[in-house]
Amino acid sequence: MEKIRGIIDRFEGELAVVEIEGVTKDFDKSIFPESAEPGDFVEIEGDIVTILEDETEKRRKEIQDLMDELWED
Repeated sequence: MEKIRGIIDRFEGELAVVEIEGVTKDFDKSIFPESAEPGDFVEIEGDIVTILEDETEKRRKEIQDLMDELWED
């Protein structure tokens, strides 16, 4: 089975909207871990979703660094 990697964009009711290579795709929210939240990097294989914690943290740090640069005096 193919592994798909993407970023959780948002949750809408019973759907999880995931951005995969610039395109959003809807998945059943029930296959996601309860701890999943928008911005998390995930790997989806069939109906198994894994949060890629290292990738998520790396991305959040990069965004924070960019924001810090933007707001520097």
